Amino acid sequence: MIWIHLVILLVFLFAGSRLGGVGVGLAGGAGTLVLIATGLSTDVDKDVPWTVIGIIMPVICTIAALQAAGAMDHLVHLTEVMLRRHPKYITYLAPLSTFLLSLLCGTGHTAYSVLPVIIEVSKENRIRPSRPLSIAVVASQIAVASSPISATTAALLTSVERIGVGYLQILAITIPTTFLGCVAGAVVASRQGCELEDDPVYKEREAKGLVSHSSASTLGADYRPAKGAISSLWIFLAAVLLIIVYATISSKQLGIMSDPPMDATSAIMLIMLTCAAVICLVSRHQVAQITTEPTFRAGMSAAICIMGVAWMGNVFFHTYQDTIVDATGDALHAVPWLFAVVLYFASPILFSHAATTKVFMPMAVSIGLGATTILACYPAVANYYLLPNYPTTVAAIEMDDTGSTRVGKFVLNHPFVVPGTVSIAVIVALGFLWAPIIL
Repeated sequence: MIWIHLVILLVFLFAGSRLGGVGVGLAGGAGTLVLIATGLSTDVDKDVPWTVIGIIMPVICTIAALQAAGAMDHLVHLTEVMLRRHPKYITYLAPLSTFLLSLLCGTGHTAYSVLPVIIEVSKENRIRPSRPLSIAVVASQIAVASSPISATTAALLTSVERIGVGYLQILAITIPTTFLGCVAGAVVASRQGCELEDDPVYKEREAKGLVSHSSASTLGADYRPAKGAISSLWIFLAAVLLIIVYATISSKQLGIMSDPPMDATSAIMLIMLTCAAVICLVSRHQVAQITTEPTFRAGMSAAICIMGVAWMGNVFFHTYQDTIVDATGDALHAVPWLFAVVLYFASPILFSHAATTKVFMPMAVSIGLGATTILACYPAVANYYLLPNYPTTVAAIEMDDTGSTRVGKFVLNHPFVVPGTVSIAVIVALGFLWAPIIL
């Protein structure tokens, strides 16, 4: 029956990937129902990743509150100023900006607002937009894996705490390795594709008048931050710092606080909810506006995706855990980096950092993989660029009116693959070197 149930799982995963968006989670829920109807059982408390969903909701509410207060526009403005002052280095500065945004906010959806800036500055300076766009989108996803407030980090923490790995150790390993991996990806992206003037697709679109040319600011030359925008941004940064400080003093490894009132996961939830409330009070925006923001809709869609897919994956894994451990344990112990390959190909199908983490990390712990292997391979869950169907990837392709950011004749023939794969390969290699020092 394991093969029948595996086929059912794969069918619904592919069906979800074809639906896209929230459809991934809906298909996962339907797949779970079919698995149960064909003989499996479920424990809602154990199989549904409530902790991960609990992280997503308050964090996304806070990011949406920032957006409503105008703080995200102000961040975009600061990014635009930086890129326009140093356009020659845009292939390096663009991923730096999206990396930092995702690292702070815990979601790659923050990249949407920066993409138009990257495209305009690239065109103004005759730089092929696909170069900075490709690595900027990749960096926005990779940074989620190392964000102090992302649901992905929380999902990893719930698994590796059992083998003695704490929150601070995760950040100490993932933040430097993911940053350096993105730098390597930027070097590759800066040399990818021909020059813009030599691109036949660009020449054709330019001749037809399909390429816009404007040196104006994307927010307008007379941009002024909204009332409460800057203060809201400082409140958010203070909240993120407070989470890190609390995680530090409550860490079992450091032993500063012997009996903490709550764990780091609960702290993220409560501090983010409080932060959103304070931002609403300071900016004096209607609270109802939060639910209309694009980041709120994207975040809630992600929560449904994670619920459905992780539920289906956990039902399958918990039923056949012993069989899977016996079949894969020896191979993964003999060649530990193969775990990164598994995550690399699973993530574009599961369509979620957190869902991939929630499904595979408990399995890795059960198999007996070491903490070094798990933490080194873990960032491979950020492989959303392999298939050109993730929202930020699609947005970059559609926004680039030069045609340089395009999908070729084959599905995998697009500019995100090479710099993204190089980034993850470097991150994994660095992880195997750096993790033993931290652990």
